[in-house]
Amino acid sequence: MKYLCLIYEDEKLWEKLPKEESDAIMGEYNTFTEDIGKSGHLVGGEALQPTATATTVRVRNGKVSTTDGPFAETKEQLGGYYLLEAKDLNDAIQVAARIPSVRTGSVEVRPIMDFSQQ
Repeated sequence: MKYLCLIYEDEKLWEKLPKEESDAIMGEYNTFTEDIGKSGHLVGGEALQPTATATTVRVRNGKVSTTDGPFAETKEQLGGYYLLEAKDLNDAIQVAARIPSVRTGSVEVRPIMDFSQQ
């Protein structure tokens, strides 16, 4: 079964980190990604640009409107994701618990809807 791990963290914390510390965390991410690739859990994943680069799109009464940035102010922002193949939710949680940002932010684990099974 596939699970999406959404990584939330205060992106302003990254701006304050000394380079050595941010490099160390990125090294942890590289190791983690390599490990879950070898274990067969990794389907895909990417880091996202900061929320200041986001555009929110809405359609109301057939009219498209866009606004810069995220649609809501929050303490934690979506910074990236991993798409996992896991045997069950517990397996996905065990993998998500190893994502480096889980120590300072949070990781939301959600099963992917499989429309072929309906």
